[in-house]
Amino acid sequence: MMKKIILALITLSTLSLSGVAQVESHAIGGRFGGGNYGGGFEISYQHGLSDVNRLELDLGMNSHNGYSYFSFAGIYQWVWQLEEGFNWYAGPGAQFLGLKNSSALGIGGQLGLEYNFNTNLDTPLLISIDTRPMLNFANGGNDFGWAAALSIRYTF
Repeated sequence: MMKKIILALITLSTLSLSGVAQVESHAIGGRFGGGNYGGGFEISYQHGLSDVNRLELDLGMNSHNGYSYFSFAGIYQWVWQLEEGFNWYAGPGAQFLGLKNSSALGIGGQLGLEYNFNTNLDTPLLISIDTRPMLNFANGGNDFGWAAALSIRYTF
């Protein structure tokens, strides 16, 4: 197990040196998605921690199987440059789901692609598509959730 953890850390370190992305200081906007979580909308905020790391916080309203719930998610992301302005990102995260009569906590991660219009066009716009698989733990048992989303954010 320890060998796998060390190998994963070495791999992430090597990948982070391959292309340095320029993470925006702040970005706010909407995240629109679906999947077996259901469909919904999230207000999304990204806070740049360095040139290659950021924290994403999302507050959302969703529906699934005829009931509505709210969610709060936090994801720590590493960002790697593919081309100038075009990046991919990944990182671990957690979420809280507030249901009508119960709640759930989830752990998982996020993987996505983004284009930063501010890099080449001086337009403060960041568009991304990502997936966020989560394993949710609730009183009634465990549930694996998967969702894909399109995000549009204003950078500042």
